[in-house]
Amino acid sequence: MFPAAETAHMDEISFGTDGWRATLDTFTDDRVRIVGQAVADHLDSAGHDAPVAVGYDARKTSEGFAESLAEVLSGNGFDVLLPERDVPTPLVAYAIANEGLSGACMVTASHNPPEYNGVKFIPSDGAPALPDVTKDVESRLAEPTLLPEAERGEVRRHDFVGPHAVAAGGLVDADLEGLTVAYDAMHGSGRGVTDALLEAAGAEIRRLRCDRDPTFGGESPEPSAAHLTDLADLVTDPDTDVDLGVANDGDADRIAVVTPERGVLDANLFYAACYDRLLETDSGPAVRTVSTTFLVDRIAEAHGEEVFETPVGFKWVAEAMGEHDALFGGEESGGFSIRGHVREKDGVLMSLLAADAADAEPFDDRVDRLLDEHGRIAAGKVSIDCADDRKAAVLDELEDHIPESVDGHAVAEVVTLDGFKLLLDNGSWVLVRPSGTEPKLRVYAESDADDRVESLLAEGRKLIEPLV
Repeated sequence: MFPAAETAHMDEISFGTDGWRATLDTFTDDRVRIVGQAVADHLDSAGHDAPVAVGYDARKTSEGFAESLAEVLSGNGFDVLLPERDVPTPLVAYAIANEGLSGACMVTASHNPPEYNGVKFIPSDGAPALPDVTKDVESRLAEPTLLPEAERGEVRRHDFVGPHAVAAGGLVDADLEGLTVAYDAMHGSGRGVTDALLEAAGAEIRRLRCDRDPTFGGESPEPSAAHLTDLADLVTDPDTDVDLGVANDGDADRIAVVTPERGVLDANLFYAACYDRLLETDSGPAVRTVSTTFLVDRIAEAHGEEVFETPVGFKWVAEAMGEHDALFGGEESGGFSIRGHVREKDGVLMSLLAADAADAEPFDDRVDRLLDEHGRIAAGKVSIDCADDRKAAVLDELEDHIPESVDGHAVAEVVTLDGFKLLLDNGSWVLVRPSGTEPKLRVYAESDADDRVESLLAEGRKLIEPLV
């Protein structure tokens, strides 16, 4: 039996959608070391003995937590690779696959506010850990037990940036001479990485928030429209002659794009434009989450390709990309990857692809063309507060309250891949699903006009709120 104090330590550790995240009053060094021991025991039980990477983001506490993880992992006999500075999560994932590592721990709270931190475990294929893996790690939580000094592994600093840049340039052979890109790092780990990659490809770069600030300017490093006003003002100003704006979140696994005419671009449209660009020189199916636009399906159909739908969460996208040899995969929250790369969302690589697409055809022109060819789309989502222990019951009740029509259109089909997605006879849809990270239910909708989306979201809210 564990002593009560140790059990209390472990009771606060829970692996959610993308690892364990918590505020710093809970996310303590003692608990991080417990996670390190669990990862070491998981790797040992699976027969892994290659080195392990430990990356970290730009938060004030991240490097110290990474060094603690490295101490525990090396204390269990593993050689450990630490970066030379804070690095984007996708660079760590790429290193795993590229260098044959046992796996990695990444210390990051991604786009969460600065008072948070987190740690995620990435398995030996570099793709996000599936639930059976995270459950195994969680089942092994224990106070660290270290080997004698002479039997411990070596901890050394390692270049994660250079090899990833070479790989990205090989996947997206872009010549960006004459293109001007504004890059907003949001004070995160993409600074000096994404902008350097774009500059090496020939782009002229205008930099915003490309200095390290562990507080992220007092905001969440989330590349939403509300947090990208300066970038949007710069790109949409006709006097600046900026062709494209790009932003990464705090650990640079996600991307947002700003265009001169549209401002911050809906990630659904970004997905469609990038898939279209890839199909100009390659072929292959697409993978998208259940909450992502059907415009992707229309583009795929026009090229004789398939689309595979997954639950929300990039781990499911990654799994399906591997199963179907998909050319492109992503989700409407801004995470994407391409065939031939590690199956982890990569905001650095996607910035290069976005710039390449804009260089081949101005981004707004490409989007206009796709909408003219395949039909207009509008999308939106709202959140409804719902305690975590009520989510399952609400969805169970919803199953008995599926309407025959929504906003005057018949429900033609109900998809239950992740929550309930009501496909309407006019091509619109409404999705209700539980958030994997917050005590909320999400309502998504897609139609051909913003006012219709608002009506669908209102109908979805009316359907759910009495059940919460």
